[in-house]
Amino acid sequence: MPKTTLRITSKNYSSWSLRGWLLVKFAGLPFEEDIVPPDDPTARAEILLLSSSILVPSLKHGSVLVWDTLAIAEYLNEIRPRALLLPADQAARAHCRAVCGEMHSGFSALRAALPMNLKAHFPNFKVWSRAEADIHRITTIWKECLAKYGGPFLFGEQRTMADAMYAPVVTRFVTYDVKLDPVCSAYGKRIMAMPEMQEWITAAKKEPEDIDELDVEF
Repeated sequence: MPKTTLRITSKNYSSWSLRGWLLVKFAGLPFEEDIVPPDDPTARAEILLLSSSILVPSLKHGSVLVWDTLAIAEYLNEIRPRALLLPADQAARAHCRAVCGEMHSGFSALRAALPMNLKAHFPNFKVWSRAEADIHRITTIWKECLAKYGGPFLFGEQRTMADAMYAPVVTRFVTYDVKLDPVCSAYGKRIMAMPEMQEWITAAKKEPEDIDELDVEF
């Protein structure tokens, strides 16, 4: 089996690192972590939304290097098809790709207003109106998927790339005390309870490094 390495940065702050890490975990592909310190200029720019491209995470699988999160998901689906990172049904696959693409390229207001920070908790946090619109759209996606495919995950019994893509949003909702309806709240708790999420969060809380710009008092 080719050696597999996943390059990531801060587990506390980097939502893209979490997405890539979950995708590899869901695929069942053994890998080593290559962690870039969050004070690295490139990693810092990406975490603080100052970078025009996201180069972390990146997956090295033998001689193959893939660095875009959606590209990583598609590559993993090709080499580990039994993991079903994309649903078996063609229409469901198209739907899954659409909601993943929406997460990949959108929700900029949410990203800016509610940066990922697993160590923090802000009760009764006041969410900006533009971010509220993003939250409404995300919860609509969740409810539509859960209703259509029957849960417990967005596309049914199997965890897909969609669950990996939206998992960091779940952590943001917890950090910033975002109130959710019962369906979305139950889905969020399901994601947070996954062993992989618990492993990631435990490691995140042990990180000694802080990024001052993200530790402001809201």
